[in-house]
Amino acid sequence: MEELHLYFTEVTGPVKRRAAADCKLERMPELPEVETIARGLAKRVTGDVIESVWLGKKPEPLKSPARRIAETLEHTRIAAVRRMGKHIVFDLTPAAGKKLNVEAGAHWIVHLGMTGSLRVCEPQTEMAKHTHAVLTLGSGRELRFVDPRRFGRLSVADAGFETAGTEPLEIELERFTDLFRGRETPIKSALLNQKLLRGVGNIYADESLFRAGIRPRRRAASISREQLRKLYLAVQEVLKEAIAMGGSSVSDYVDAEGNEGFFQLQHRVYGREGEACLVCKSSIKRVVIAGRSSHYCAKCQK
Repeated sequence: MEELHLYFTEVTGPVKRRAAADCKLERMPELPEVETIARGLAKRVTGDVIESVWLGKKPEPLKSPARRIAETLEHTRIAAVRRMGKHIVFDLTPAAGKKLNVEAGAHWIVHLGMTGSLRVCEPQTEMAKHTHAVLTLGSGRELRFVDPRRFGRLSVADAGFETAGTEPLEIELERFTDLFRGRETPIKSALLNQKLLRGVGNIYADESLFRAGIRPRRRAASISREQLRKLYLAVQEVLKEAIAMGGSSVSDYVDAEGNEGFFQLQHRVYGREGEACLVCKSSIKRVVIAGRSSHYCAKCQK
């Protein structure tokens, strides 16, 4: 069985050149990328048993104590793999002879950070540099966490794990509108606030604001209810399209048919500073809001 990489890498070539250049911008995986990885992992490791756990000596990736991570994961069955915000959550149930602290099971939570990756591979595959965790599976394969910059985080939790914010693909229009009305912060900053919506990041905030015709610096409080309705629909549309295309961070993940999808080829503003707007031909502008790059069209967005 060949090694499977579920993570983000740069690629080269004339079609994907912009994607590689975009790696200079904010590149933390966002909701569509994490959803793509979680779905890919779910197809390949759900039902497998974690027999043993090896953890590296670097402390940064471990949000929970190493001993607790190992004790929680070993001899459990992976019941499901899902996304929650920007986290990948492995739902664990007891395997034979294993007792968990709670009857409902436990969770292994992975945040990829900027450069984290999860790799399903054969045990004889050469160990990559910056490997911080190796889970030996009952199927004979290994699930490895690799993270060169060590911004990713590994933790475990008992039943009931939850993150702040609301899932943007599950929120209803009225709740979405209530989140932003009356806020004095720029709408771009509000969209990136994970305590409001979890999983939306720089790329999809820019693309959603463009489709809704709203400038990123607009105060959220100044946006009408009708404009917020358009933004709600744009967020839904952009995220669903990106998930269907495998996300924007360049990845060698393929679907069940072996097809790749790269939503960055559909970007209308993000990473296109100085290029012509695809709608009005005006030059795409870039500003920095709260330390984050924001791309917009001054003519299409008001």
